[in-house]
Amino acid sequence: MFSKACEYAIRSSIYIASQAMSGRRVSLTDVAQKIESPEAFTSKILQKLVKNKIINSVKGPGGGFDVDVNNLEKIKLILIVEAFEGKVLTRCSLGLNECSDTQPCPFHYKYKPIRERLLHIFENTSLNDLMKGFQDGQTFLRS
Repeated sequence: MFSKACEYAIRSSIYIASQAMSGRRVSLTDVAQKIESPEAFTSKILQKLVKNKIINSVKGPGGGFDVDVNNLEKIKLILIVEAFEGKVLTRCSLGLNECSDTQPCPFHYKYKPIRERLLHIFENTSLNDLMKGFQDGQTFLRS
């Protein structure tokens, strides 16, 4: 459904948040290994997450990536998705510019309720929600 970059961004954010809960910053190498992504690709993803104020980057000795644990509930999945995919959950599924209830594409009425439900889920799912299952060992970031 999403690009590899977006998938890795979500996985990276979950991992970084779980480590931040334990008071740890993580390195680029650590993140890349945990999410099974090439380091160069992971670096670009993490830069974009920092630019969009989803995660933090600290340079120098003791540096790395973390997230403000007080913001975990405020960071919604939609923020990560839109940083990498744009407004994909509000666009026409066939890519038309003028798709609406008054000028629908052929797929509009089939996709609209699904799109609205997905948008609701992404707007109401926090990084904290996703991180909890991972931290408890109930969910996984790699196969």
